[in-house]
Amino acid sequence: MSGYGLDQEFHLSNVLEKNLKKKGFDVKIINASVSGDTTSGGLNRLNWLLENKKLDIVILCLGANDMLRGINTDLIKQNLDNILEILREKNIKILLAGMLSQETYGNKYKNNFDEIYPELASKHKVAFLPFLLEGVALNPNLNLEDGKHPNPKGVKVISKNLEKQLINLLIN
Repeated sequence: MSGYGLDQEFHLSNVLEKNLKKKGFDVKIINASVSGDTTSGGLNRLNWLLENKKLDIVILCLGANDMLRGINTDLIKQNLDNILEILREKNIKILLAGMLSQETYGNKYKNNFDEIYPELASKHKVAFLPFLLEGVALNPNLNLEDGKHPNPKGVKVISKNLEKQLINLLIN
């Protein structure tokens, strides 16, 4: 998550890093996201990112912007599949953070989108958080006024959701 609309200290990467350090983990979390990014954009930037950074773990949480734009679910799945394959080839541990679709584009689109993440997590045998925004989505107290982006309180909830899965990757 890029931290849309938030001061730097409240970006997910900073909150997550701070929380993990408090728990005794020596980590550096790099925010490689771009506001409004799609799976196509993430795939296009991936090789550049991997050339410039030594990464042990990647938290992959792309696809929400694809869904909001109604991008074909086959393309979303293919892009995420390609990203996962590239990361696995580089022996990078992966935490796939899933998303769920709104019903804006109908039940067929929602069902197709919602199946992407569990299918890919199973196929690639990666750590999996079924819904990145669990407990935050649609909660006005945890989102900015746009109703789509988390506020600082929402970021704390998301960080807690990720920490459980991430700690398992850090200790194994």
